[in-house]
Amino acid sequence: MNLLRCLLFVPGTDRNKIHKAFGLNADAVIMDLEDAVAMSKKNTARQVVGEVVQSPALPVTYVRVNAVTSPYILADLQAVVQPGLAGIMLAKAETAEEVRQANWLIGLLEEERDIPRGTLELIPFIESARGIENANKVAAACNRVKRVAFGGNDYTADTWTTYSEEGTELFYARAKLIAASRVADIEPPLDTVCPFIKNIDALREDARRARKMGFQGKLVIHPAQIGPVKEIFSPTPEEVAAAKKIVAAFDAAEANGTGVIQLDGKMVEYPIANRARQILAAAQEIK
Repeated sequence: MNLLRCLLFVPGTDRNKIHKAFGLNADAVIMDLEDAVAMSKKNTARQVVGEVVQSPALPVTYVRVNAVTSPYILADLQAVVQPGLAGIMLAKAETAEEVRQANWLIGLLEEERDIPRGTLELIPFIESARGIENANKVAAACNRVKRVAFGGNDYTADTWTTYSEEGTELFYARAKLIAASRVADIEPPLDTVCPFIKNIDALREDARRARKMGFQGKLVIHPAQIGPVKEIFSPTPEEVAAAKKIVAAFDAAEANGTGVIQLDGKMVEYPIANRARQILAAAQEIK
């Protein structure tokens, strides 16, 4: 699994902010051609991002393009599909057909530019009630989709509510994305941006809820959010120590023909041991 704990959005119009973002230690940077860019600046953003993605030492970088239903999608993809780019984030993805259309366009551009077809990842950004209800199909739309992402701010607006510090209005959507990702056998999803930029305590609680539900990481919009999010989506030393103990005890029991044991007052069977292995794998990747 290519673990992404923290992905930082940066406006595609601002070359200085983009280069600064590359040095801020997020797991990935998302250059934005969609909501962070005014309608009158779309061409400028494409030109800036198109030049940046041709940098020889590009870090892990995605570009969020406008929706397939928008008039900008073709020009967006033509500007940014280049070798070295990690992938495309497709804004306002609502149906599997939209994802497949984007996949087809990306494939054509890969072939045109001598990039092996299927190289670029495609992350559907699901941010509406319709998208949430179609999440199973969106997540399984094509092999290019390795994970999906949640856009909570658009989702709350679409469902006539407001993003709160308590997060109850997001529970259903988050749960749907977790289940859809598992059914499609792709990586765990990426959680929404938290809009409370100056309230780091609210950010931490929001991130803890998402990790507890099964998200692999979170999108952020400010440098101050990077550290807390990476910390919360990383296994703690205590979790790693406990996982090692579980795996060692279970492996020993399994070698003796036992598939369930008691450890520290808790039952341990295959699902618990497998989860411990996931924690150890994540910790190893972070190193």
